[in-house]
Amino acid sequence: MDYRIADFLLRTEGAHNDIVACGLIGFKPFEVESDSSATPTMLLRMESDIDRERYATAKVLYSSSFEQEYATFEFLRYTTGYCVIMSRNGIDFILTKEDNSNIVESNLGHIKDADASLIRFGIWMMFGIVIAPLGAIAIHSSVAVKDNGAVLCLGESGTGKSTHTRLWRENIEGTKLLNDDSPIIRVVDGKCVVYGSPWSGKTHCYINRCVPVRALMRLSQAPYNKIHRLPALAAIGAILPSCPPAFAYDNKLQDDICNAVSEILQHAPVYHLECLPNAEAAQLSYSTIFAE
Repeated sequence: MDYRIADFLLRTEGAHNDIVACGLIGFKPFEVESDSSATPTMLLRMESDIDRERYATAKVLYSSSFEQEYATFEFLRYTTGYCVIMSRNGIDFILTKEDNSNIVESNLGHIKDADASLIRFGIWMMFGIVIAPLGAIAIHSSVAVKDNGAVLCLGESGTGKSTHTRLWRENIEGTKLLNDDSPIIRVVDGKCVVYGSPWSGKTHCYINRCVPVRALMRLSQAPYNKIHRLPALAAIGAILPSCPPAFAYDNKLQDDICNAVSEILQHAPVYHLECLPNAEAAQLSYSTIFAE
């Protein structure tokens, strides 16, 4: 099966290769007709013979848990590549990628009742690793689109990203939501653009569309509404925390992300909005960004 995401081609092969049928409904709008002559950006082999023991000596770069899925996650670096291991009820979901290769090996096709949420996350991680050196970032944000211009709302979990884009839709006529968790941002032909993706958190907003970026905006809660444009160094500090957190623990991925962010900043402004969760905050950010 072939899927085109942010103008990158993801191809899946083997058992469970129809990932939409496996429960990943967010990929449906990104399905494209298979073309064997087209070279995929990432080739995901679903039924490779790999197990945890093969990576027993790999360095753990990052680990966490998925409380809602009762699962654990480990991001590993071995001598010649990267490995993602997600474990649930004694079953390991494994994906690996060798350096300088677009092929991702996984054991997902061997798992009879594979968990869709873990498959979704594993693909997100590996897709992010593949596209990072190509100048693209799956950035944690909620994206409002108005007049063919996108505003990416950044911030820590609970800051109010989704609330702010909802306020835009409720108070600024013609505003639409592009993605509510992990859109993909990159520079194409000298323009910063953002794409909808199959990853949109708890909001089912899977839109296969590319929109020019009008601005990125980091939110913070305050007892007032105030917005200002950030200078270059502060802008970098506003964007980096919204990039994939596990990538910060690997020098190569960190360099790739910093290079991509540097290019993005040459083509898109970054703002800081201190705000209340009200209509006035949405109107202030809209009028400021779209006036420039």
